[in-house]
Amino acid sequence: MMGGAKEKEGIGNLACLHFGWAPKETSSPKEFVSATGGMKLNVLLFIVLLRAAAAAVVSPTKWQTLSGNAPVVVARGGFSGLFPESSQFAYQFAQSTSLKNVVLYCDVQLTKDGAGICRSDLRLDNSTTIAAVFPKGRTTYSVNGRPVQGWFSIDFTSDQLYNNVTLIQSIFSRPSIFDGSLPVSMVEDVAGLHPYQLWVNVQYNTFFKEHDLDAADYIRSVSRETIIDYISSPEIGFLKSLSGLPGRHKTKLIFRFMEVDDVEPSTKKTYQALLNDLVTIKSFASGILVPKSYIWPVNKDQYLEAHTSLVTDAHGMGLEVYAYDFANDAPASYNYSFDPTVEYLQFIDNSNFSVDGVLTDFPSTASEAVACLAHNENKPIPAKGRSLIITHNGASGMFAGCTDVAYQRAVEDGADVLDCSIQMSKDGVAFCLDSADLMGHTTAAAAFMPRAAMVPEIQQNNGIFSFDLTWSEIQSLKPALTSPLSQSGLARNPAAKSEGKFMTLADFLQFAKKSTVSGILINIENAAYLASKKGLGVVDAVSTALRNASYDKQVYIQSDDTAVLSSFKKNSGYQRVLHIKETISDAPKPTVEEIKQFADAVNLPRSSIVAASGFFVSAFTNVVDQMHAANISVYVSVLRNEFLTIAFDYFSDPMVELATYVAGVGVDGVVTEFPATVAAYFKSPCSDLNANLPYSILPAEPGTLLSLASPDAGSPAEAPAPVLEVADVVDPPLPPVIDLVEKAPVTSPTTQHPPSGQPANAVNAALCLLTVMLSFFALSGH
Repeated sequence: MMGGAKEKEGIGNLACLHFGWAPKETSSPKEFVSATGGMKLNVLLFIVLLRAAAAAVVSPTKWQTLSGNAPVVVARGGFSGLFPESSQFAYQFAQSTSLKNVVLYCDVQLTKDGAGICRSDLRLDNSTTIAAVFPKGRTTYSVNGRPVQGWFSIDFTSDQLYNNVTLIQSIFSRPSIFDGSLPVSMVEDVAGLHPYQLWVNVQYNTFFKEHDLDAADYIRSVSRETIIDYISSPEIGFLKSLSGLPGRHKTKLIFRFMEVDDVEPSTKKTYQALLNDLVTIKSFASGILVPKSYIWPVNKDQYLEAHTSLVTDAHGMGLEVYAYDFANDAPASYNYSFDPTVEYLQFIDNSNFSVDGVLTDFPSTASEAVACLAHNENKPIPAKGRSLIITHNGASGMFAGCTDVAYQRAVEDGADVLDCSIQMSKDGVAFCLDSADLMGHTTAAAAFMPRAAMVPEIQQNNGIFSFDLTWSEIQSLKPALTSPLSQSGLARNPAAKSEGKFMTLADFLQFAKKSTVSGILINIENAAYLASKKGLGVVDAVSTALRNASYDKQVYIQSDDTAVLSSFKKNSGYQRVLHIKETISDAPKPTVEEIKQFADAVNLPRSSIVAASGFFVSAFTNVVDQMHAANISVYVSVLRNEFLTIAFDYFSDPMVELATYVAGVGVDGVVTEFPATVAAYFKSPCSDLNANLPYSILPAEPGTLLSLASPDAGSPAEAPAPVLEVADVVDPPLPPVIDLVEKAPVTSPTTQHPPSGQPANAVNAALCLLTVMLSFFALSGH
C-alpha cells in the first residue's frame, strides 16, 4: 500500500473498537467525541455509523435504466461539494450520507515515481498547497496541444506530495475551513475505505505517456490487489489497451465524452463525430459517461430544450449511460427552481428514459432523488400528521409575488395556506403585496419616481409607497419578479419576470375560497401609521372583506403588532399569529405567557430556531420547545431554494434544511417561496424518520461539521442574539383612523361604498377641493 496508507489504518471501520466504544442507537456526536477523546476523525466515523442504517441499497423497483435497476450514485472525489475533493473526509462523508451502493470516484494523476493520486485537475496548484510548499516547482507543459502552466504531479514523488502537501477547496463558494488539514489521497487509500464500488477515471493518459509514465501499467498493477469496478477515460486508445486487465470480467470500461468540439487524442475525431458512432464505442466499452447537456440541452437563456435521443439510442445498443456535471451549487436551468433534486429527477424519472448513473459532487442529494423522490409524482401529500405548507407571497420563487399566477401556481404545487400581505392604496383599496414600498416588486420606479418619499416609520430608505398612489395608478404598473440574491447572479425565472396581475383582497379571498387550499394567512403591518398618518383603517378593511366574502375555511391573522392581533380576538375561529421578525436566542416563560394573551402561533425567522456560526449550523435554540410548552404553534420563515441561503450543514440541499426544521426541530408550519419543494418532501416516505426504509432524509446535527475543522479555521464566535422580553412583545393600542383620505370615486351620490370597508366622506372631499382652490388663488396673488 503506497503513500502512507498504513498510517491511516486505525481510522477504518473498526476505529470505534480501537477506542473501546461503540455508539448507542440514540448517541449523539457530543457523546462520541467525549468517549473517543475528542478526535475529529472519529466525529466523522460517528456520522458514518449513525447513518449506516439509513443508507441501504434501494429496494427493487422497475426503472428505465439498461439493467432495470435503480441508477447508481457516483461521488466525484467523494463529497466534494463540502470537503476538499478526493480527501479522506470527502470519501468517508459520501459513504455516510449516501446510499449504501454509492460509487467512490477517483480521477487518477500519476506521480514522478509512478504512483497514483486522486485529483481531478492536472494542475495541483488549484486544489492543494503545493505552490506554497514548492514555490519553485511551477512548469509549463503541452497538454493535448495547448500550453498549460502550473504545478504537475509528474514533477513530484508520492512521498513529496503525501508528506508535505495538503488539500484545499478549489471552488470559492464552498467551505474553506478544512483547507490545509487533509493530505493527498492515493488510489490505494480510497480502496482502503472498502467502498461498495470504486470508479477510476484516467483523463490524461497521452500526457503521462509523453513523460514516460504509463497509466495502463499502473491500473494493471493496482488491479492485482484491488477490485476496480469502473474505469473511464476520454481516450479510446487507453481503454482498448486494458483488454488484458486482471479481473477484467468484474470491471466496466466506460468511454468519457468531453465537449462536442474537443478532439479525442487517439482517433483525432471530435467527440461529436464519435457520438454518431456508438457502434464503435460498443466494441470496446460497456457504457458512456457524458456531460448532462448531451441529454437535456439548455439554451442560451438557461431554459431546458427537448431531450436528445442519446439515452434511448445507447440503451438500444446495450450501452449504459452515465451523466456528469451535477452539483447543488451550480444551478443549471431555471426550470429546476434551484431545487437540485428536480434536476436529478429530470434524468432518472421521466416518462421516456433513465440514465444508469449520475456523477455528482453532492451524493446525498442524488441518493434522495433515487431513494426518496422518484416515482412520487402522482402520490398525494399526507393530509395529517405534518407541518403546514404556508406560502410567502404565493409561489414567489417562480412568479412575481402576490400575483394571480403566483397564487395559482402555489395551489397547483400543493400549498396548504395562501398568504396575502395587505397594502392599502391612497383611495382605500386593500390589495396583496409583500411591501408598502412598490419599488422592489413593481415597475413603479419608472413611472412614479417623483412620488418617492422617506417614511422612517416604515423603512430607512426612500420608497414609492402604495398609500401615495391610487388603485388605478397601481393597476397601471407591472409586477416584478425579484430575487433576494440577484446581485449574486441568482435571478429567478426571468421569462416570467412581469407575468401576472395584482389582486385586491376581495379577489384573493374569492380565489382562495374556490381553491383546494385549507386556509389563508392575512398579514397586516403598519396599521398604526396608516391609521394616524394616512387615514387608512387596514384592520377594518380586512374585517369587512372577510365578512363580505363569507370565507368558510381557516383564517390566520398575522401581524408584528399585538394591538392588531387584539383587534381580532373576538373572531374565535381565527388563528392569530405573532410575527417576530428579529432573531432571538431565547423566550423566557413570562414572555411566552404574554404572547399567549395575543396569539395562537408565532412566525419566527430561521435564525431564531437554528443558530449559526458563519455559514455553519452551531446549535438548536430552545424557542420552539418553549412555545410548544405553552401550546403556541411555531412557523419558520422564509425557506428558499437558492444554495446561497442554505447553511453548509444542509449540503446546499433544501430538502435537508426542511428535514432539520420539520423532523429535527418539530415546527408546525413552513413558510416558503417554493411550495413545490416542500410538497415533494412531504410526499416522500423518507420524510418519516419512524418508517423502516432503506434511506431517510435526516436532519442536520448542529456543530458536527464545525467540530471536524481546526478551532482557528472557522469564523470568530458571534455575539448571541438577544432574549425576547415582555417589553418587546406588547404594543400600544392602535390609534383611531384620522379622516383625511381622498376616497375612491363613486358612480352616484346614493351608492357611496368605497372598497374594502373604508368609510365615505363627501364633505371631506369637498373641503379638500376647496383648500386646493384657495391655495391656487393665494399663489396667484403673489
